[in-house]
Amino acid sequence: MASQSEAVDAESDRIPKLRIYSPPNAGVSPFWRDKYERDARKYWDIFYKRHQDKFFKDRHYLDKEWGCYFDPFWFTFQAKGKKVILEIGCGAGNTIFPLVASYPDIFVHACDFSTRAIDLVKAHKDFKADQMDAFVCDLTVDDLSQKISPSSVDIVTMIFVLSAISPEKMPAVLQNIRNVLKPHGHVLLRDYAVGDLAQERLTCKDQKISDNFYVRGDGTRAFYFSEDFLTSLFKSNGFDVEEIGICCKQVENRSRELVMNRRWIQAVFRSLDGLDSSPIQKPDNKVGQEINGTKLNSANTVRKPGNGIEIDMSESIAVEMFGLSESIDEIIEINLRECRFRIKGLSREFQHTCKSTGLMLWESARLMSAVLVENPSIVAGKRVLELGCGCAGICSMVAVRSADLVVATDGDARVLDLLRQNVTLNLEPILLDKLLAKTLEWGNKDDVEAIKGLNQDGFEVIIGTDVTYVPEAISPLFKTARALISKGGGGKLRPALILCHIIRRVDEASILSAASRSGFKLVDRWLMGTPSYSLTGSLNEETHSGIIRSWFGSGFEEMYSQQNNAVNIMYFHAEDAKFSSTKAILTGP
Repeated sequence: MASQSEAVDAESDRIPKLRIYSPPNAGVSPFWRDKYERDARKYWDIFYKRHQDKFFKDRHYLDKEWGCYFDPFWFTFQAKGKKVILEIGCGAGNTIFPLVASYPDIFVHACDFSTRAIDLVKAHKDFKADQMDAFVCDLTVDDLSQKISPSSVDIVTMIFVLSAISPEKMPAVLQNIRNVLKPHGHVLLRDYAVGDLAQERLTCKDQKISDNFYVRGDGTRAFYFSEDFLTSLFKSNGFDVEEIGICCKQVENRSRELVMNRRWIQAVFRSLDGLDSSPIQKPDNKVGQEINGTKLNSANTVRKPGNGIEIDMSESIAVEMFGLSESIDEIIEINLRECRFRIKGLSREFQHTCKSTGLMLWESARLMSAVLVENPSIVAGKRVLELGCGCAGICSMVAVRSADLVVATDGDARVLDLLRQNVTLNLEPILLDKLLAKTLEWGNKDDVEAIKGLNQDGFEVIIGTDVTYVPEAISPLFKTARALISKGGGGKLRPALILCHIIRRVDEASILSAASRSGFKLVDRWLMGTPSYSLTGSLNEETHSGIIRSWFGSGFEEMYSQQNNAVNIMYFHAEDAKFSSTKAILTGP
C-alpha cells in the first residue's frame, strides 16, 4: 500500500504547471488588437523617428518592373498634359524621389499617416514644391478627394503599405483611392506574401491579430497576401487584374550568419469605368512590344514578375524588424544616492508585445529599490530572497550591499541570463559572491528545494515587486514564500514578506485571501500619496503599524508620488507554522 507521502507526491504531479504568460498560439488579446488599431499612427511615427530614411532602400527597380506605365510614350495614348502620380504610404520618399529623377515631367502627390514621415519627405534635398505635394492622410478615415481632385490621378503606387491596414478596412481604402483615380487608371502594388519568413517568425512569437495579420515588435502591423485574396479584394472594389505574381528571393546576412527566404506579391490593377470592364488598349495592343527595353503584355494577360527582384529593405535593420533580433538594447540609468546602475533591458517600444515581463523594469521595482537605499536596516545582516526579480534585479543589487546573502530568482531562463550580465556590470567583485541568481518557478517543489539548499534556515526578508498581476499566480506565490521564509526571530526582527505593486488584474481582497490561506498575516500597508492608510483600506479605521511609514524620510514620498501615486506596499509576517514540510505547503489548501 502506498505511503501517505507517495500519495501526496502523486497528487502534486497531477497539478498542472502554473502558466504566467499567454499560452502558445493565443495570439493578440482584444485589448491590444484595439490599441494597435487606435494607435497605428503613433507606432509608425515612432518607426520613422527611429529609422529616419534608412529602413527602405530607394526603389530604382520601378523603371525595370513598371517602366511602361510611367514612360511618356505610353502616356501619349492616354491623355494630354502632365501625368499625375499618387504614392500611398510614401514613408520617407523612397519611391517618389527615384520616380521624379527618372520621369521629371510627372507630378506626384505623396501621402502618409505618419506626420514624421511627411516631415522627412519635405526635408529631403530633392523635394520640389512645384513637382510634389506631400500631406498627412489616413486613408481609413480621411477623404482623399478633399486633397486631390476626383478622377485626376493616372497612377497610384502602393509599395508595402496596404499590408499595414486592417483587412476589414482595405475595401474602404480602395474605394477612397478609386475616387481620385482616372477611369482606367492603374494601381501598382508590391507587398508581403503569405509564406514570407517574417510571417513565420511572427507566428512563432504569438503576435497574430487575425488570419495572415500580425503585429511586429515595434507595434506596426503587417498583412500577408495570397494571390487569391488580393485578386478578390481588388475585383470586388471595381478593379481588374492586369499583372499579379509572387516574387521569391533568398537573402543572406553574412554578418549574422542568417539566410532569409523572402516572399513578396507584385501586381498591377486597372480601375474600371462604371459598367465598362473592357480592357484598355496599350499602344497598338501588340504583345511583346518594347518601350525602353520593357516588354509589354496584352492587357488581359496576368504576368508573373521575375525572380531577379531587388530587395526593398536594408538588411541590417530588416533583420531586427522581422523578429530575428532580440532588440534588448535599451540601457536604463538609475541613480539612487550612492547607488548608480546601468541596466540593459528590452527597449520600451518593444515591451508591449513581449511575453516575458521580466525583460523590462517596472515602477514598483524603482520605488522599492529607492526604499532599500534609504533604509538599509531593512535587510542589513539578513538573508534576502527576491521573487520575480526580472532582468534588472535592482532590489537585489541594492540589498546585497548590506545583507549577508541575497538570492535573486525568476522563472524565465532568458531573464536570468540577462540579470547575470547586469549584476556583473554593476556590482563590485567583492559583492558578486553574495548575490546568487537562481531559477524559481512558484509552486515547483524541485525549485523550492533547490533554493532551500542554498540556505537551510530560510530567508528573513522576502521581496516581490509587481509579482501580483496574474490571478493564477497569486496562490503559488504565497505558498512558495511560505516554504522559504525563515521560522526564527521575533518582535521587530520577525521575518517579513514585502510586496510592492500596482493593482492591475488582481484585487487586494484576492491577494489577502491567498496570503491568509498560506499562513501570512498582513501587519502593515501603505498606498503612495495617502497619509494614513489602514489595514482595511479606510482612513478612519485601524491605522497602520508604522513600519512602512518609518521608511519614508522628509520629501522622499513626495518625490515618488509625483511619478506614480498608485503604488502599494504590503508588509506580511508569517503566522505560527501550521505546515511541517515544503511538500505540504505547496500542495496545501
